[in-house]
Amino acid sequence: MAVSTSPASSGATAASGSTVSAAGLKGRLRTGFGLLGPRHPRHTLPVEQADALSLPLGDDGVVVGDNAEGQPAVLGVNRPTPYDIVLIGGLWTAQVIALRAAATGARVAVETGRPQAWMPMVHAMGGGQNGLAVYDVGRVPPQGASAGTPVLVVRDCGMRPPRGRVVSAPWQSVLTLLPYLSPVAPRLMRQARLVGVQRVSPDEAAEIGRVMGLPRPELETLPTLPDGVTLWCTERDRQYVVTRATDAETGLLGVARRMD
Repeated sequence: MAVSTSPASSGATAASGSTVSAAGLKGRLRTGFGLLGPRHPRHTLPVEQADALSLPLGDDGVVVGDNAEGQPAVLGVNRPTPYDIVLIGGLWTAQVIALRAAATGARVAVETGRPQAWMPMVHAMGGGQNGLAVYDVGRVPPQGASAGTPVLVVRDCGMRPPRGRVVSAPWQSVLTLLPYLSPVAPRLMRQARLVGVQRVSPDEAAEIGRVMGLPRPELETLPTLPDGVTLWCTERDRQYVVTRATDAETGLLGVARRMD
């Protein structure tokens, strides 16, 4: 016994299997049905091998590192709903996320007060023609995000980022980078759908824990996190993720670091 599949018929063959005449073919082309597709034999598979058929599926998005179980941790930045992310951490991690988001086909718009830190990435990606552009603070134009051209806006605007002209929207996520906990950080964290925290001081950890409702083990761990490790938090989930750069990313951005 065998499991078989065959391509759907396009109507180009009669029930008896005879081919359409030349006149019939010309008629189909005139009516806009297009060219005839290729014809393939049936594909068969012994039934005992059916269990071998599989299509591995996982989360869709940007791989930001590995979780505690060694599995890929995926950040879904391309969404049909507005999505705000706050990262209290280093520029290096934000740049890795931006690079990987661009590699998935998203356009990345960076709003920053230190363009010199981002220009090497722009040059490496073809001078802004391949998905990444840098703008001064407050000068990000409308991005025209859509399902076909999703956008990630990275706001690297210091300790007190002003309210952005370009905000999260369908197919347009916003990642706000804060180097440290600032007076505006609690508000931004409460508004965000996802918060990432890298190594902070014990006092900062206590404040973050109060805002995010973190248990004591996380509060004690945050001041000791190694470079490249982030605690990602949502309302219902928390996980530590270690970001390991590829050789190309290391050549461009250097090794993982919390401070710049």
